[in-house]
Amino acid sequence: MPGSERRRELRRRRHRKKKITQFKSRAVKASASEKSVIADKIRQLTPGATAIIAALELEK
Repeated sequence: MPGSERRRELRRRRHRKKKITQFKSRAVKASASEKSVIADKIRQLTPGATAIIAALELEK
């Protein structure tokens, strides 16, 4: 029997948080082309991507 939807939701949320922190640390040293790649990956990862991309200043 599969887990409850709440558990799956929490697992997805934790995974997104972990990936976003990884992208934040990579974005500090990234070049312009790498920043655009990171922005694309963040867009695929989460629905709130526009706010995150703006906060990290990945696209100007």
